[in-house]
Formats: sequence, C-alpha cells, structure tokens
Amino acid sequence: MNPSAPLDLDWLRRRMPDRELHWLATTGSTMTVAARLSADGSPSGTVVVAEEQTAGKGRAGHSWHSEPASGLYLTLILRPHNLGDSLPLLTLATGLAVKEAVESIVGVAADLKWPNDLLIEGKKAAGILLTYDSGAVLVGIGINVNHTRFPAEIAPLATSLRLTGRRELSREPLLVRVIEGVERHAALLAESGPRAILDAFTQASSYVSGKRVTVDLDGREITGTTAGLDERGFLTLRTPTGELVTILAGGVRAL
Repeated sequence: MNPSAPLDLDWLRRRMPDRELHWLATTGSTMTVAARLSADGSPSGTVVVAEEQTAGKGRAGHSWHSEPASGLYLTLILRPHNLGDSLPLLTLATGLAVKEAVESIVGVAADLKWPNDLLIEGKKAAGILLTYDSGAVLVGIGINVNHTRFPAEIAPLATSLRLTGRRELSREPLLVRVIEGVERHAALLAESGPRAILDAFTQASSYVSGKRVTVDLDGREITGTTAGLDERGFLTLRTPTGELVTILAGGVRAL
C-alpha cells in the first residue's frame, strides 16, 4: 500500500469481503451519498469513502477540510435495533472507536472533546457527525491522516496523524480498524446499555469532568467546570454560581 496513492480497494475488499463498499474519487459529501443509499435500502455496515470532499459536513453546519488523498472521509450506515434517543450515546461510542483505532495505528495518545472531536496535543485530528436518515444512523467520520498543512484559518487548531506521529501512514488499515471499532462499540451499547459507553468515554476524555471550559450556547457563552455526563450522554457544567447546566449541543473550548 502506497500512502500517497488512492485507497487500495482490492486490499480493502479482501479484508472486508462481505461489506458493501462505495469508493468515490471526489464527492460533495459522503453523508449525502450515504443518505441516498440508505433510502434505497443499503444494509447496515455499508461504507461510503471518498478521496476528496468538496462540501464535507461538520458539526453545526461547519465544513470539513478534505484535502485530496490525504485523509479518511467516510460515512458508515448503521441500522441498530431500537434507535430511540440513542444518537448522543452512539456519537460517544464512535469517538471511542476512532480514538482506539488512531492510538493503535499511530502510537500517540489522543483525547476526546465532548461530543465529537478527537484531539492530539490539544489540536483537532478527527471529527464525527451522526444523523438519522431513512431508519438508519449515518456515521460520518473525518480523520486528518497525511495532511502536512492546513488553511490559515484552521491551522492553529488542526493537526494530522502524520504531523503528530512524524511519519506518513497507509490509510487502509486505519479505515478497517475504525469501521470495525464503531460496530463493536455500537454493539456494546446495545448489549450492555448506556453505562458501558458513559464510563468508557469518561475515562477516555479529559473534558468530561473537572475541566474549565467555555461553551457557545444559543448565541451566548457559558463558562464553568465540567461535571460529568448524564444518562443520555449530554455534558453537565457547573457554573461559577454553583448552578448545574446540561449542555445538549454547542462548541466546547478549554480555558
């Protein structure tokens, strides 16, 4: 496998022979393609992966920088039983899977910033976005793998596995490990319940408890100290007045 070349589809299909895999040289967003496939009945475990996205989707309508043939830009279709209100917990489970895959491949310590960012040395190396669509969960994942530079507006905040691990990486093993890890953690959530994921995420993230943060919430900023996760997977924040606030969504920044 050549790290600078497009993904080796023959290798991937040998490694995942029973999986529906869609590869695109370029696309607007793998989430959009996966939504169409989901609506057409593609099975759980279907993967859409692109070498380049021209309109990659991030949290809260933000875009995802998708340098050609340098990162992993994928969406996995999951059809878990009894979806209910499990999307926040599935987001945490996906973060755990990405963290474990990255650490095992690169050999560097990673952190999880609630709810959906993977940080290395305090900078963002991967992002996660989950949505419901056509009775399925679309698990969107972007990982900066072999990027050597970033646009000026995000350069102070972003990093890549290559920059942190000091070497170029083959993307195929990481892709397989991420997909299998997401499915394994989703199964753990289904079989063992929320507590297994909540406890694992709490241990894996420095942001869950005792972290001084600022949260962008509905056009205003709230500052406080994180005080754990509730049973639904939402973050709780203790303000300077002692009030406990549940954070359902919003950008969290360390102080």
